Amino acid sequence: PDTQALKHDSELAQWAQTVGARGDRFPARAKAQQDLTHPAMAVNLSACIQCTRCIRACRETQGNDVLGLAFRGGHAQIVFDQNDPMGSSTCVACGECVQACPTGAIAPANGAYQYAAQQQVDSVCPFCGVGCQMTYHVSDGQIAHVEGKAGPANEGRLCVKGRFGFDYAHSPERLTRPLIRRDGVPKNAADVRQRLTPEQIREQFREATWDEALDAAAAGFRQAMASTPARGRLGPVAGFGSAKGTNEEAYLFQKLIRTAFGTHNVDHCTRLCHASSVAALMEGLGSAVVTNPLRDVQHADFVLVIGANPAQNHPVGATWIKNAVKRGTRLVMADPRRTELARHAWKHLGFKSGTDVALLNALLHTIVFEGLADTAYIEKHTLDYAQLKAHVADFSPEAMAPVCGIDASTLREVARAYATAGNSMILWGMGISQHTHGTDNARCLIALSLITGQIGRPGTGLHPLRGQNNVQGASDAGLIPMVLPDYQRVSESAVREKAERLWGVPSGTLGIEPGLTVVEIIDAAHEGQIRAMLIQGENPAMSDPDATHAREALARLDHLVVQDIFLTETAGLADVILPATAWPEKTGSVTNTDRCVQLGRKALPAPGDARADAWITEQLARRLGLGWTYDVASDGTTGAGADHGVGAVFEEMRVLMPSIAGLSWARLQREGAVTYPVVDENDPGHAVVFTDGFPTPTGRARLVAAALSPPNEVPDSDYPLVLITGRQLEHWHTGSMTRRSTVLDAVEPGPVVSLHPETAASAGLVAGDLARVASRRGEVSLAVRIDSGMPLGTAFIPFAFAEAAANVLTNPALDPVGKIAELKYCAVRVTPAGALTTG
Repeated sequence: PDTQALKHDSELAQWAQTVGARGDRFPARAKAQQDLTHPAMAVNLSACIQCTRCIRACRETQGNDVLGLAFRGGHAQIVFDQNDPMGSSTCVACGECVQACPTGAIAPANGAYQYAAQQQVDSVCPFCGVGCQMTYHVSDGQIAHVEGKAGPANEGRLCVKGRFGFDYAHSPERLTRPLIRRDGVPKNAADVRQRLTPEQIREQFREATWDEALDAAAAGFRQAMASTPARGRLGPVAGFGSAKGTNEEAYLFQKLIRTAFGTHNVDHCTRLCHASSVAALMEGLGSAVVTNPLRDVQHADFVLVIGANPAQNHPVGATWIKNAVKRGTRLVMADPRRTELARHAWKHLGFKSGTDVALLNALLHTIVFEGLADTAYIEKHTLDYAQLKAHVADFSPEAMAPVCGIDASTLREVARAYATAGNSMILWGMGISQHTHGTDNARCLIALSLITGQIGRPGTGLHPLRGQNNVQGASDAGLIPMVLPDYQRVSESAVREKAERLWGVPSGTLGIEPGLTVVEIIDAAHEGQIRAMLIQGENPAMSDPDATHAREALARLDHLVVQDIFLTETAGLADVILPATAWPEKTGSVTNTDRCVQLGRKALPAPGDARADAWITEQLARRLGLGWTYDVASDGTTGAGADHGVGAVFEEMRVLMPSIAGLSWARLQREGAVTYPVVDENDPGHAVVFTDGFPTPTGRARLVAAALSPPNEVPDSDYPLVLITGRQLEHWHTGSMTRRSTVLDAVEPGPVVSLHPETAASAGLVAGDLARVASRRGEVSLAVRIDSGMPLGTAFIPFAFAEAAANVLTNPALDPVGKIAELKYCAVRVTPAGALTTG
């Protein structure tokens, strides 16, 4: 594009017109050379007026400090780092400078600023759980660019995914017609690929009409149900719903599985992220929600971030943390890896991977035995403090220092700072939850908050950072095998009976026994118990631990139906594929990590014959004998208000979900964002909960002690390193969306294994070498990236890349309570794999 052109409606041009500016009294300077080195943004300093808004946006808002003003007088100019090209700088492409620039001197590289958009539609970002509000600028049925909107979670801020990761919706790889597997074509679990060529797709699948595909999908489920009289947990059908869809879609999905198939065998990716956190919070507090919003860090005097990498996984959330630090908040980063936020921290606790309980019990010991506990709060609001005190007596910092690798004096200093601060807040991620002792890890964090009274006030509390954009909402909606909507346990007869009456199904349809979880369902499919599955917007062939086992299980199913927007690795093993609408192509609600229910609005037409997931689910329900009459629109629109369509689904949800009883569909459309619990239409919602007690039978929280337990699989001479898996800034989960985004895939185009320089050297590797990483379950080959923030003896691999799928390596061992797999710890070896190939 001709990026020399100024922004067509720039703020500068508008002011010039307002004041009647006609020319320049001074001779023009020579035009600066454009900087087109970055795939997301173009720099045209000829348009720069040196207002320094971009510098302030980078430094003060995002906290990145990449942009600056260099040189003097007439030679002064905006620079990146040490006057580096943007593409070679440390810029993380959040685009805050683009939105702040009044002239277009920094603009989207696709030239979108040169022309006025035909339509602007407000929505919510479809990636992480922060829930940033945004505005789509749409022309000719495509998103031209995105700007941040002043929503409660982001106040106009966005990250690289939210601002530049939108074009996955326009990918030529979108599914646009229903597909049915050709007769006689086998499913090959050993040949799972990220992208099938058009020829390979035609060889394996044929196009079908919607009626034909839906009839085939329903017939396969009926056949599976007829194959055995078993129902409930032992039934032959299971479903994986999605945390990337809407609340309404999640609610309908779990309702379909439970009422059509008589089973609670329904789960979603929460099982692989915060299931152990949810288990501990339900046990301890009587509720699994976050106690305070993420932005409450601005009210905190002390913030502990443990087992999380917000700068990569919740980037806008990280900006609030960095802002708080600048205002004087003490930040402690506790993570085996030294990640980006550590440079802003007062302390970085680089503890040994898998020793979380040792570290946290040492903090508890210090608080208890140095007299720092809030005894008044403990006496009024908790149970079982005496047992906890007796248990942590043996966990002194001096005893735990050799175990966790943090010296005793530092452990005591951090414990004192947390306990004595006016307001202390704990944020955690999957470094806490994705362990066989994940529930114990979370129990310790809950105990820290309770025994110090650091809960129930602004700037305090517990916040497990939710991963997906709607994992909170999907969980709220009942997409979990042991609870119905609003975390009401299936074991409670009154809850089951209320749901059966509302759903119009016979008494006894909903069983008393919880269903199988994600990994258990895959195991049951591998063993032949589960014969058929419905998977909506999930990709277990990439996301499940021991992915080879998961792929074999999926291939063994008699009947697999997949609803998705792309032919994912999982869809490649399906019998019927139903093309769904992407996030910008439908209207519905989502709930972010703060418990804020927000409205996403349809901005684009769906490609080809793709249909909304809610419509697909309703059509399947009708074919399976359920008389659903929501009349959800196939094109992703809302339908006729609250009486039909998506609005009718939301209104039904309110009946089963006390937490949103006061939030009507009309109110949500009017306000756009409301934080639950909200008991009636006049209730503004409550950002901070548990201000005076807990939703337990006694009104008190329960303190639960945690014992030391080793990881399920520890390094040995054959597999001497520890593997940690996770996400990257540019790529989300299995990469099905982000790897089809031009900008995101250009910034981070291929798989890498990150190693400490000494770890790499001991394996005979340098940066850029091709390494082979092997575990007891499989091996992958990928390029080496040197990272001095990695602990010795540890490797990190993101799980977004099918060509080097990290979960081929991971251990499926489960936390006994949360049933979450140990995705953050397994034993591997790293060796040279020969020359790195290109192409």
